[in-house]
Amino acid sequence: MSKNKFIYGIAAVKFNSTLMGYIEKGSWDWGGTKPESTDVEAEQVPDAPVLTLMQKNGQIAPTFNLIQLDYENFKSALGGTLVETGTEGNKKVTGWKAPTSLVDLHGKWEIDFVSGQTMTIPNGTILANLGGKLTLTEVSKIECQLKVNKPEDGGAPYEINDTLDEG
Repeated sequence: MSKNKFIYGIAAVKFNSTLMGYIEKGSWDWGGTKPESTDVEAEQVPDAPVLTLMQKNGQIAPTFNLIQLDYENFKSALGGTLVETGTEGNKKVTGWKAPTSLVDLHGKWEIDFVSGQTMTIPNGTILANLGGKLTLTEVSKIECQLKVNKPEDGGAPYEINDTLDEG
C-alpha cells in the first residue's frame, strides 16, 4: 500500500546512479503533452462524436534548473570533460571544459519524492544549457529538460513506486 496519496517535494535526482545537485526551488515542471485523439462524426448524430479514436498517450517532459554547479554536475548535465590537477594518486578536479562535439546524454533517471515515492525513467535524454543571470542576487544555473524515451526493452516509459528503504 502506498505510504502517501499525495506526491510532493524533490528529495533527490539521480542520473545513471549519480546524484545530481540541488534543484532550484519551484523550478521543477512536469511539462509534456496531453493525450491526442480524433473524434469520428456522423451526419445522423449532430450533438456529439460517435467514436473517439485514441492517437497518443499523454507524456511528461520535465524541466528543472540545476543550481549546484560543481564541475561534476557540469559534466553530468552538459557533457564535456573534467580538468584535473595534481600527481597520480593525488589528483583533484579543478575545472570543466565544454564539449567539442554533439552531446547525447541518456540513461536511467530516478527522482525520489519527499512524500515517499520514487519515479524511475529507464531511458531519459537530458537537454541542458548554462542559463540564468550572473548577478549578486541570484545564482547561475543549468537549465535542463528531460526527454522521456521508450525503454530499449519496450517497457513502460516511467513508473512510480514506494521508495524502498536502503538499510
